[in-house]
Amino acid sequence: MELFKRVVETGSFRRAAETSRVLPSTVTKAVKDLEAHLGAQLLKRTTRAISLTDAGLRYYDSCTAILRELQAAEDAIAESEGTIRGAIRVGTTPSIARQFVVPALPQLVLRYPDIEIDLHLSDGLSDLVQESIDCVIRAGVPQPSSLIVRRLANFDWYVCGSPEYLDRYGTPACVADLGEHVAVGYTDSRTGRPLSWTFGEGKGATSVAMTRRVTVNDTDAYIAAGIAGLGLIRAAGYMVHKPLSDGRLVKVLGDVEAPTDPLSILYPPSRHLSPAVRTFIDWCVEIIGREAVCW
Repeated sequence: MELFKRVVETGSFRRAAETSRVLPSTVTKAVKDLEAHLGAQLLKRTTRAISLTDAGLRYYDSCTAILRELQAAEDAIAESEGTIRGAIRVGTTPSIARQFVVPALPQLVLRYPDIEIDLHLSDGLSDLVQESIDCVIRAGVPQPSSLIVRRLANFDWYVCGSPEYLDRYGTPACVADLGEHVAVGYTDSRTGRPLSWTFGEGKGATSVAMTRRVTVNDTDAYIAAGIAGLGLIRAAGYMVHKPLSDGRLVKVLGDVEAPTDPLSILYPPSRHLSPAVRTFIDWCVEIIGREAVCW
C-alpha cells in the first residue's frame, strides 16, 4: 500500500523507488501483486505517464486514510514510551545545509539516536509531494501555498566584493555607482534568468543593470566567485558572515539600508505530523535561532 501510494504521488515507478530507497523492480512487483490480490487494475500505464483507474482512485483514498491512522498509532506508542524515531526527508539549499544543519546534526543524532535524516539539497524549489519531502528550509518570502510556514530567523542582504576586486575597480559610494561595476550573475531557478539587483521597495524601488562576466546557478559557487574577485555579489548575511569576518570579502554600500528577508521551514498541514518531523522542526527553530544572533 505504501509503495502504491508513493507511485501515485510521485507519478513514476522510478521516482517512487528512489524516494523509498528500493529497486524499481520491487515497486513494480509490489503494485502487480497488489492488483492481483484485489482483482482490479489500479494504474493505467503508458510510456509517458501513469494515471489512476476509478478503482485505483478509490483505493488510493482508502490507503491514504489507513496509512495515516497506522502512522498515528505507531507514533502515539513511540511517544508514550519516550522514543522519537523515524526517517525524515528534508529539502534545503547546499548553503543552508552547510551553514546550519550539517554542523549541528551531531547534536540531533546524540539527542535522538532513532531519527534518520535524509537531506535533499538543491537551490531549486522542491515539490514536497513528488519528492516525498517532509519539510523544506528556504530563504526569502515564501510563495503563497497551502504549506504551513514557521519563521526561523531574519537576515539582511549585503553587497560585497573581495579586497582584490575593490583595489582594481574601486569601492562604490552609492547605488548609482554600481552601473560602473562588474557583478557575478546568479541564475534564478524558477525563471532561468540572472537575478537583477533591486534596492528600495514599492514605487521607490530601483533596479541596477550591471556587467556580468561570470554567471552561476549555485550559491556556493556564487560566493566563491565573489571571493575570487570575479565581481561584486549580493548575498544573504548568513552566507557571507565567515568570509566577511576573515577579510576575504568586504561589505560595501554600508549606508544603504539592506532589505530583510525571512529564513523559514515549510511543511504540509497535517493533524498527523509525525513526532520525528515535529521534533526536527523544533530543533531547527532552536539551532538556527541561536546561530542568527551571529549575523
